[in-house]
Amino acid sequence: MTNSKSTTAPPAGPLAGRREWTALGVLMLPLLLVSMDVSVLYFAIPSISADLEPSGTQQLWIFDIYAFVLAGLLMTMGSIGDRIGRRRLLLIGAAAFGTASLIAAYANSAETLIAARAVLGLGGATLMPSTMALIRTMFTDSGQRAKAIGLWSGVMTAGIALGSVLSGVLVQYFWWGSVFLINLPAMALLLLIGPFLLPESKDPDPGRFDWPSVPLSMAAVLPVVYGLKEIPSEGWHLRYVASIAVGLLFAALFVHRQRTAASPMIDRALFRGRGFAPSVVLNLVASFAMMGSAFFTTQYLQSVLGKSAMEAALWALLPSVPIGMAAPLATSLVQKGVNRAYVVTAGFAIGAAGYALLALAGTDSLWLVLTACGILASGIVMVISQITDLAMSSAPVERAGSASSLLETGAEFGGALGMAVLGSIGTAIYRHDIPSSAPTAAHETLGGALAIAQRLPGHTGDALASAAREAFTNGMQGASTAGAVLLAGAAVLAAGALRRIHVSDN
Repeated sequence: MTNSKSTTAPPAGPLAGRREWTALGVLMLPLLLVSMDVSVLYFAIPSISADLEPSGTQQLWIFDIYAFVLAGLLMTMGSIGDRIGRRRLLLIGAAAFGTASLIAAYANSAETLIAARAVLGLGGATLMPSTMALIRTMFTDSGQRAKAIGLWSGVMTAGIALGSVLSGVLVQYFWWGSVFLINLPAMALLLLIGPFLLPESKDPDPGRFDWPSVPLSMAAVLPVVYGLKEIPSEGWHLRYVASIAVGLLFAALFVHRQRTAASPMIDRALFRGRGFAPSVVLNLVASFAMMGSAFFTTQYLQSVLGKSAMEAALWALLPSVPIGMAAPLATSLVQKGVNRAYVVTAGFAIGAAGYALLALAGTDSLWLVLTACGILASGIVMVISQITDLAMSSAPVERAGSASSLLETGAEFGGALGMAVLGSIGTAIYRHDIPSSAPTAAHETLGGALAIAQRLPGHTGDALASAAREAFTNGMQGASTAGAVLLAGAAVLAAGALRRIHVSDN
């Protein structure tokens, strides 16, 4: 059951000391805030709507523009960081993120807030690959690097959960702009001490920058992410399918250029390491599972169980307790000689068990759902921590920024795809199971059905609400079953793809 020779390697450099671990703590601050900004507007949107009075389209862009810009620029920023220096890019991103946060906090129009959120996405695209690339540089010992990456994975996951809760608390006691002002102290600290604590690193021979790949990469990522994000709520309309098709066309053109250009944005040397390509694919699958479950559980807590937004966010924090132990446990097992393939396989199997448990939930299963979420997320974090370490160890150190950006771009694709596929399965079951006699609008979403039920008299409204909740829960069960099957398949794939991969320090 063990095969330490195929999964471990001797230290490639000196052990990191207090300076490096302190620098890691500093790097965790921007990472936490960037991940929090994905969900920080969940509770602030009503206050923003009342104050700025955005149109429906503007409100959607306020919420989504951050993720779109972030996803679209990750590969570009990773490549730039390899050329100009990851520390320099990190500090530039911190300045942009802090400035945009200040503008967003005091925005007096929807247009200003949308523009500020776009710049926040640009800053986030510089910060995320830079933090991982610097970890690859600072921690040359494989064991210490694995621990550092495990912490990185835990902070990244925790930030998404904390963002919604923190926004609820701040909006309740302050004003909506405070959800952006919390970014300023961390970015100021990074700008002040980052130049002294963080080492500079870059590719000593990067070649010419591949400018044509910048618009090609954005044209590949943005339409696909947009289409996948809209499908769960709007359905498989032609414009969303066409958007995905256009993005895939540009993705093919982007790949062709990377294969033929003399100095491509994504160096082909990245894929010479046997562990890199499987890690990107498995990371995409893990993100698929994580975000696919979130699509249902957040609605379940609020619309099925009737929790307020704040109550739902606080309940959702409970699964974070076992999640915090998952990455260190996985790292410890690998360092004790357990084959990494077995640990990743076990993570996917645990995730599949979480989905299987979620498939048993009824319309009043709070503790079952929370337990399932904890098990699912713990398994996924085990996977992400290990395959991230594998990918970064397999990549040449001079390409660390590009390697990190590819992993993150894959994660963005996986998350959007998970919400689209599992969301569509759940929506299809919901529409099939809701009574045909229900009003047309009630067949679209659970929220729409509950809104109609509130306007109907007595027993009629209660019956519609009960039927809608039952139909939604049935949809969640069907999607969870599909998720369990997917992760079981991923466990088999991981066992075969990773079993003989030797991790060497580059």
